[in-house]
Amino acid sequence: MLYWLFVKGLGPLARWRIDPQAKGVSNIPSTGGAIIAANHLAVIDDALIPLTCPRMVHFMGKAEYFEGKGIKGRFKKWWFTSVGVFPVDRSGGSKSLGALAHARGILEQGKLFGIHVEGTRSPDGRLYRGHAGAAKLAMETGCPIVPTAIIGSRELQRPGQVIPAKGHAMVIYGAPILVKRRAPEQITHESLRELTDRVVATIGRMSGQEYVDEYAQKVKARLKAEAAAKAAADVGATAGSSSEARS
Repeated sequence: MLYWLFVKGLGPLARWRIDPQAKGVSNIPSTGGAIIAANHLAVIDDALIPLTCPRMVHFMGKAEYFEGKGIKGRFKKWWFTSVGVFPVDRSGGSKSLGALAHARGILEQGKLFGIHVEGTRSPDGRLYRGHAGAAKLAMETGCPIVPTAIIGSRELQRPGQVIPAKGHAMVIYGAPILVKRRAPEQITHESLRELTDRVVATIGRMSGQEYVDEYAQKVKARLKAEAAAKAAADVGATAGSSSEARS
């Protein structure tokens, strides 16, 4: 109920602020399970899809959203759960697989599941290498993948910006990629990679983004390490200058 309260109740305010436009809405299956596989540019992407999709979309959310303490933590957990978000531990391995199993259950119930194929927000607006989660879910369930391109959200909400600027954003829903259900032993790394790359390439053609054949998480980690090293060097240089001045 809260999901539709957000979409219908707060929708007019959100539309006035970010003016979400949509193309290809008819490509979203009217019934049955389907995977909305999108690029990821800003936090508001997870509002743009519900505002433009005629059916409820379930999403994964960072586990930290569900682990807070006190009244604020309980409220966040209640809120995200109520609007169709469920937790995912992004550390990988069996913890991440548990979230995919939950997503598979949602699809098998005939619902829509939304996922950002890059796994995290783009660090610079370019389109990064996709993770195989969407492809794996499609092969396990036989549900189609709807490649989805979000355009303009990064310009409205830069990294670290809480309230988006007033402007325009676009969501383009591409033609569904039909996927045949496969037995577990038929799902190979090569088949997952091929389907994932196909989805990402389709998104790229719709969004016009430059493609980078590298995982966004690795790029973010490298940029963070470089920033930390630079900060440490600056501190060292400042300390050295102060020492020389005193002497």
